Amino acid sequence: MISDAANLHGIHAILYAFFDRDERLDRNAMRRQTELAVDAGVHGLAALGLATEVAKLTEAERRTVMDWLAEDNAGRLPLAFTIFGTSVGEQIGQVRHAEKSGADWIIIQPPIAGTFGAQEYIDFFGRVADATHLPVAIQNAPAFLGRGLNGADIAALTTKHSNIRLLKAEGSAIDVKALMDTIGGRVPVFNGRGGLELVDGLRAGCGGFILAPDVIDYAVRAYNEYRAGDVDNAELTYAMMLPAVTAIMQGIEHLMCYGKRLFAARAGLEVFDRAPAMRPTSFGEEIVRIHAERLGRFGR
Repeated sequence: MISDAANLHGIHAILYAFFDRDERLDRNAMRRQTELAVDAGVHGLAALGLATEVAKLTEAERRTVMDWLAEDNAGRLPLAFTIFGTSVGEQIGQVRHAEKSGADWIIIQPPIAGTFGAQEYIDFFGRVADATHLPVAIQNAPAFLGRGLNGADIAALTTKHSNIRLLKAEGSAIDVKALMDTIGGRVPVFNGRGGLELVDGLRAGCGGFILAPDVIDYAVRAYNEYRAGDVDNAELTYAMMLPAVTAIMQGIEHLMCYGKRLFAARAGLEVFDRAPAMRPTSFGEEIVRIHAERLGRFGR
């Protein structure tokens, strides 16, 4: 258990969902993914976000992913689960299993049912947050989720609900800096977006990034260099990962198609899609191969 959510920092890997030929969750591939992320030096682990294709998983499968990752992590790193659900009751049910699995913190997504005003989401988040003792983060990614809150809304939410202690704010470094200025340093902020603008995001004041593991080793190196004051090398490391990040971060379905294949190519895994899914083109697969060869296999 983390002692203080304010101490959370660094590069956290949020897992892809790997399936077998029959479109069932692949236990061995999921374990391999966790081990490679840990070996890369990540500062935390997470699952059940957009990269985990959470909307394609049944409630039972979401709980299975929690159990597997908790088992594979074995308490080594701070552990978070994104909470997905269309109602307060469904989300609280997922929170209860996250607590039982040994999660250190949770990330609440807005429900995907309907589009409502800010107050409806503030009330929704607050009711879920009040149901747990765990530190809570809000995922604010309007470009990906189609709904989000502004800085004043988030400030009101964190003031009223004391265990909402973090924010996953996915946006440009400039936009996230403006959001943090409005919030006034109330909570640590993590960005995502596959690591786009990683160095500028750190300059803006982000505590770290939560991203899928396709280039996680480079992201960890760039983060560590930046925090050590070696900004020039951080920029160089970021420049090495940027072409691949740009290629795969062309939307969430694009990430799940090509980002997962990039990770798999570097990890020696196979990818089997769960329908419905974006299918790779032959040119897309060639782009993945080029980036994988340039970045190298994990552990080299």
